[in-house]
Amino acid sequence: MFGAVVDGLERLGFDSLWVAERASGPALDPVVAMTFAAARTTHLKFGPSVMVLPGRNPVLLAKSMASLDRISNGRLLPAFGLGVADTAEHQAFGVARMDRAAWFNEALPLMRRLWTEDVVEHHGPRFHLDAAQVDIKPVQQPLDVWMGGIAPSELRRVGRLSDGWLPSFATPEDVRGGIAAIKQHADEAEREIDPEHYGALLTYTDGPLPDRFLELIKLRQPDKNPGDLVASNRKELRPKIEAFIEAGASKFVVMPLGEPTDWEAEVEAMADELLSLQD
Repeated sequence: MFGAVVDGLERLGFDSLWVAERASGPALDPVVAMTFAAARTTHLKFGPSVMVLPGRNPVLLAKSMASLDRISNGRLLPAFGLGVADTAEHQAFGVARMDRAAWFNEALPLMRRLWTEDVVEHHGPRFHLDAAQVDIKPVQQPLDVWMGGIAPSELRRVGRLSDGWLPSFATPEDVRGGIAAIKQHADEAEREIDPEHYGALLTYTDGPLPDRFLELIKLRQPDKNPGDLVASNRKELRPKIEAFIEAGASKFVVMPLGEPTDWEAEVEAMADELLSLQD
């Protein structure tokens, strides 16, 4: 099934494939999935949406990401986050919820150094490196890193550390306000984010919203109507994307909530509905 999705995206001219990460769920391991996609395609970009950083060794992860970018000739779109608010996920990565942000804030700048510097020395609260080296460098220099999240603390982190923003379960109004906040935080950090690097992950269903996702939305966005966050069918996606474009976004990931009965037909239908927006 996954091979058919990858083949269809490449053949039809989609820009990129994004793979989820859930250590305790049915999703494929993101590094394995991205390696498969890299080997099977020549044009399709790919990234994790999003890969959990707290709990991972930053040297080994920097090496994995650089290797993926190298073997794909520069098609990796790395995106990192803190992970979902789920006890099983926290236990899998071995990092307490309250410690995830500090881990992330130390690990990501360290990975950027490993991608660009020949030898790295670092002595921080969690990681101590003497003459560390990642000799496989990414093709992309710099290797842009994307983040998600919509909470005020997450928007501050995007402004300080990220090169792009891709929130999920957001409205156009959320994105408009988020972009403004991120730009302010980036200015304070004396950074600049490409105006074309703001987007959104849009989900859709073909029927009632599955209970597990309804509970997730209620947990993450208790003040929002789920109908405003999830399209009830793929026909609703185009006007939603156009509303996000008006809000300042230009990069979009679309994802069905629930398993389509025929993935090949689903990819074809999505191409018919949305690919003209890439022109």
